[in-house]
Formats: sequence, C-alpha cells, structure tokens
Amino acid sequence: MAGVIIAIHLAGRGLSPTGIGLVLGAGVLGTATGTIVAGLRADRWGRRRTLLLISLLSAVGYVGVAFVPGLASLIGVALIGLVNGMGRDRGPASTLDQAIIPSIVPDARRTWTMAWYNASIDAGHALGALGGIVPTVLERTTGASSSTAHAWAFVLCGVVVALSGLVYLGLGRRVEVDLSDAGSKDPAYVRRAEDPAYVPRATDPATHVERVPIDPATRAIVHRLSALFAVDSIGGGFLNSALVAYWFFERYGTSEVQLAGLFFAARVLNVVSHLVAAWLARRIGLLNTMVMTHLPSSVLLMLAPTAPTAALAAALFLAREALVEMDVPTRQSYVMAVVPPSARTYASGMTNVTRNIGWGVGPLIGGSLMQHLTLAAPLFIGGTLKIAYDLALYRSFKAIRPPEER
Repeated sequence: MAGVIIAIHLAGRGLSPTGIGLVLGAGVLGTATGTIVAGLRADRWGRRRTLLLISLLSAVGYVGVAFVPGLASLIGVALIGLVNGMGRDRGPASTLDQAIIPSIVPDARRTWTMAWYNASIDAGHALGALGGIVPTVLERTTGASSSTAHAWAFVLCGVVVALSGLVYLGLGRRVEVDLSDAGSKDPAYVRRAEDPAYVPRATDPATHVERVPIDPATRAIVHRLSALFAVDSIGGGFLNSALVAYWFFERYGTSEVQLAGLFFAARVLNVVSHLVAAWLARRIGLLNTMVMTHLPSSVLLMLAPTAPTAALAAALFLAREALVEMDVPTRQSYVMAVVPPSARTYASGMTNVTRNIGWGVGPLIGGSLMQHLTLAAPLFIGGTLKIAYDLALYRSFKAIRPPEER
C-alpha cells in the first residue's frame, strides 16, 4: 500500500518531487542500516527477538509518516522507522527469512521453497497494492479530507506490520542458531580445522561462545556478489514503486484507484513468476534463469515512456512485472547455495545491505531528476544500470554452480 500512495500523500502535504525522493531515500537507507545490524548481530541476539523489533520500528515509522509535519522530521521518521516506499519487502526481516529457510529444507527443495516464500510475499504485495484504494474509499464514505484519509491509511499500514511481529513470535527454536556449535558440521570448516595452519576460532568474551570465521574464499564470493547487487539495486532505486506510481500520476493523470488496480495486477504477475522461475531453474540453472528473465524486463520498462497512451504504458509495465521478479527466488537460492551454512546470515546480510543502500541512492537522485530534467529520467537510468548488472553477473559467475547443478 505504501508503495502506491506514499509519494502522492507526500505531494499532497506540499513536498516537491525532490523532497519526496529525500524521504523515500531516507527510508531505504534506514532499512539498509537495519539490515547491517541484523546481518551482524541477529544470530547472537536471537532471530525471533530481532524480527519482533524490526516489526515494531516499522509500525512506528508508518504512523509517523501519517502525522509528523515538516520535511526534516519526515526524513528522520523514515530513517529510524524503516519506512519502505519500494512497494516490496526488501528489508532486514527478509534478510533473516532468507538465512532461516535454507537451514530447514534440503538443497533439492531450496529453490522451490524460496519460490513459494516469495509468492506468499507478493500475494501480500498484491493485496497491499489493492489497498491503495483505501484513501479514496475513506474520503467517499466518511467525508474525510484527502490528507486525513491518507493519514489513516498509513495508520492501517502500521497496525498490519505490528501484527506481523506477533506471527514471528510463534516461530520455533529451529530458526535460531546454536553459535557454540556453528560450523562444526560444515565440510569447509572441517577442512580448515584439519589444516595445520588453521587458527582456532576466537571466543567472544561477552558471550563466551565461539565466533566462526568466514573463510577468504567465501568472503570473496560475497564481496563480488554484493558489488554487483549494488549496481542492480541502484537501478532498482530509480524504478522505486512510489516513483513509478508518481510518474503514471503526473504523466497520464492516472488516479489512485487505477494505480491500485495496476499494481495489484503487477503483484499477481510477480506471484506467478516466482513459481515459473523455480520450474525454469531446474531446467536451465539458477544463474541462467536470473539473467535471461531479468534483462528483457529492463528493456520493456525503458520502452514505457515512449508509449502515447496510459493503456500501452501500463501494458509494457505489466509485461516487465511478469519477468522482473523471476530473479528473486533464484538469486536468494543461489547466494545461500554457494556459501557454507555457517556463513548464510553473513552472506544474506551483506548482499542485502548493499541492495538496500543502492535502493536508497535511486530515490534521492531520481526525485530531483524528475523535477529538473525529465519525468521519465529514472526509468531510462534504472533500466540501463540493470542491463549492465545482468551482463556483468553472468560473466563473473557462470563457472560457479550450486551443489544441485554440479
């Protein structure tokens, strides 16, 4: 819901496109900070406890967007409250989810499980996008002003996110990591331990548990992936759902009700695409699926600004959405497959934080470009960066295969 209405809500409160971009960018940078903390400390603090804290912070952030006045205050609320205008769940909570799931399913089921996980997320995205009609419904049924209706819509967002925290509390202890034994069953760790030059694991004096070192080969893979994902996410930040919705709103006069229907259809296509991606990955491989579906999706979106009518632009946007998310479960599965089990939270945290930082850069610049250069500038820049990422990813990792493809 936030991805559909937040830019329009902020514009209604008098913010310029540049100001909107600053608020959206601050929210994404806040989620990047949360992702860093989750990646480094969640295993030690407890994954369930961390997920609950994330939910509560996000709930406060959405309520703050509803009522806090002034650009500076809104930027602060977005930063601390992890306000997500992406229209998709890409924060610290999803980082922990991605580390948890591979530890409770076998390799042969990992990609399919990730696909169903992302399908369930996008089902929520679809319902949330449809919730973009809530302000209009409130205006017509209660006589509330547009500003008041939007504020109560964000209160609803906050309530829903807070409820997710209660669901996280119901997770069993299997999702937690026993740090005193982490890595002992990892073949890479066993090989290191048998190496005469191996330095034993250090003990954390604060917790009296051993810290499992991340070997140089794993660090190198994670750093390369993180650098490439940063390029992709900077492109994705220019294609932020809130900015795309604002582009339709300004370019074609698309109403919030129409935008809600458009993004609902887009998220439904995303749901289906996750399952198709898992099926395709079994036949052509994870990396091939990531690149061969993601690259044409960028071309389709870059064609949208050339469309003379809203209907044609919407058709190109939906065609893009049918492909663009197919790299999500395959990417998550690939990252978890090419690192040892003991390094999964680290890998998930580091790769996701670079994505979150990149997503923050796009709106910060994109809003200003929309105001001072051309309304469609973010679509062209974002698409170009994503194409460059796809080509570089394939060239860099075509020789590194997950266990089930060797």
